[in-house]
Amino acid sequence: MVYSACMKYSFAGVILLAVALSACTRRPVQKDIPIDHNSMGNSQMDHNKMVNSPGAEKAPYELQFIDTMIVHHQGAIDAAQLVATRAQHAELEELANSIISDQQREITQMKDWRKSWFGDSAPAINFDLPGMKEGMHGMDLAKLDSLKENGFDLEFIEQMIPHHEGAVTMARDVLARDDVHPELRTLAENIVRSQNEEIDRMQAWQKEWKQ
Repeated sequence: MVYSACMKYSFAGVILLAVALSACTRRPVQKDIPIDHNSMGNSQMDHNKMVNSPGAEKAPYELQFIDTMIVHHQGAIDAAQLVATRAQHAELEELANSIISDQQREITQMKDWRKSWFGDSAPAINFDLPGMKEGMHGMDLAKLDSLKENGFDLEFIEQMIPHHEGAVTMARDVLARDDVHPELRTLAENIVRSQNEEIDRMQAWQKEWKQ
């Protein structure tokens, strides 16, 4: 009887350990969480269900761009955070780490400019800015969350290329204007350059890894 009880508890311990290890290797994706436009808590969004901030189209253009690009960047960061526990290729993990660090730094810059230029203005997220809807439409974190290894890598690229293309379109819209701060123009130039380079890399991997 004692031996049988010990075996039962030992087996239960193995099950609990397996569950714990599984939890360590999978990052749950938070979805279907309402958007808090007041706190701008964009990291907990279902990216396919976001809507414009009330009256966003009436806000100054730079405020619209900053708030909208912050959301766009956060979408890339949310996807890139899945790579470490799912990707097969080290190259993709390196790219994801770069996306996280670069775009988080740019979010911090934009938040600083927002505070300096617009104070405590209401959120002005505008999905009608050029490139935004196209960039966010295909983002499906739940699908990414369900994949592993090469299947994940190819799906990540499939989603991230149009997402990057959307950011490039948004940034080029800034560059076509004469009434923006030079800091924002420099950011837009960096986005166009860096994300086009990353698109080229992902397209090359896509061809190679599909074989």
